[in-house]
Order: sequence, then structure tokens, then C-alpha cells
Amino acid sequence: MRIGAHVRQDSDPIGFGEKLGAEVIQMFVVDPQSWDKPQPHPLAEQIKASPIELVVHSSYQINVASTNNRLRMPSRQAVALQTQAAADLGAFGLVVHGGHVRSDAEIEAGITNWGKLFERQQDKGGFAVPILIENTAGGNHAMARYFDSIAKLWDVVGEYDAGFCLDTCHAWAGGEELVGVVDRIKAITGRIDLVHLNSSRDEFNSGADRHANFAEGTIDPQLLAEVCRTAGAPVILETPAEGVAEDLAYLREHLG
Repeated sequence: MRIGAHVRQDSDPIGFGEKLGAEVIQMFVVDPQSWDKPQPHPLAEQIKASPIELVVHSSYQINVASTNNRLRMPSRQAVALQTQAAADLGAFGLVVHGGHVRSDAEIEAGITNWGKLFERQQDKGGFAVPILIENTAGGNHAMARYFDSIAKLWDVVGEYDAGFCLDTCHAWAGGEELVGVVDRIKAITGRIDLVHLNSSRDEFNSGADRHANFAEGTIDPQLLAEVCRTAGAPVILETPAEGVAEDLAYLREHLG
């Protein structure tokens, strides 16, 4: 089982992973709050040569579902650029949040826009690495907060072989029970390509995307370990840096 964490210092991602004893790491290829274009990483060859596997998380402002052209169009371009940057580092995927629209009346259009992302890129030869759509914790009119919404989204994106990233904090805070969550989401998507294994600072169905270490969070750590055990996918911790080593140690102890 491949377990690791999100890199806090992108300047030396492999060094970070080695220090944690990680089998897999996650990193950004741009400032996650920016629209910057990715630049070549100075340690690209080391990253590609390392036995530690890599997945890239896209920047946060991307919203390919949006009906606002001034947001959707740069989002599509950013996804294409960041998938190429991920491929240049040997990553196995790019995680992209499901996004949202401005009203319930736009939800169908948001789903259509996700389909157009894949359809238009298919005409250009497809994305350089798979897109892993991540469930989100809150926000009104979200594409991927509730599992019934994810099912509607998958009716469109499934034909393009879209991947899925399950975030446990997001599911919990979004109001989806974690007991049996792996079977429930696989019944919808047919797959889980990556798990973001995070506890939550807030209560069930809070709608708040605030991660916590296992010992301090509101999710039973044994339940998190069960998700890790049953998902059959690489696992990335995005828990606070001061406790991530302890979270990894807990998992290794309870998965052994």
C-alpha cells in the first residue's frame, strides 16, 4: 500500500518524502492561489528518477464548471498546462476540485462544462496525465459535494475515463457518512484513483473544509484507517504539518 503526504516545501519534494518514509507524495506545480503558468522544476530529473510516486494537485482557483467565461476559460487552460507540468515530473495524475456554479439552475450547465473540458482536450490528443476529480466539502451548488451530484457528473465524465480522488474530510464535512464510503463511491464512479486521508476540525455536515490531524479531528481514526485499507488506491495525507508524521505512523501501525 502506497502512503504519503502533501509536500510542504516544493523546492525539495523528494527530500520531504524520504524524510517521512513516504511511498507517494503530492505537490503543486504553481502557487496554488495564482494563475501562474508552470515553470520547469529544477529537480525534475531527480523527481522522475525517484521510486517515490508523485501526484500533482491543481491550483485552487480552477473552476471548469463555471458558467462565467472569464473563469471557465482560464480554468481550462490552467488544467491543460498543469497536466503537462505534471507529466514532465512523471506524475500519475492531476487532482482537480469539482467546482461549483452560482445557482441550482446552472448545475446542469456546470456538468456540461465538465464534459466539454474532456471533449475539447480529446480533440487535441487528450490530457498529458489523468484528471482526478476530487469531492468537495461545502459551498452551494457544488458539482461534487454530495454523492448524488457526483453520480450526475459521472454520467457525463465517465465516458472520458475521468479519475476520482476521495477526500475523507470533504466527504464528512459535506454530509456523507464514511462508513461504507468506498463501496458507495465505487458504485458511482467504478474507481478510486487516490485518497486524501484527512480528519476534520469541524463536525459532520458542517460544510467546512478544514483538515485536522487524526488525534485532534472529529473523525474516528479507526474509520480513516478502514478507508485506507479498503480503497485500493494510493493515500495522501493533507493533515497539518506538525502532526503528519504521527498520522503516518498511526496508519502503518493499524494497517500492518
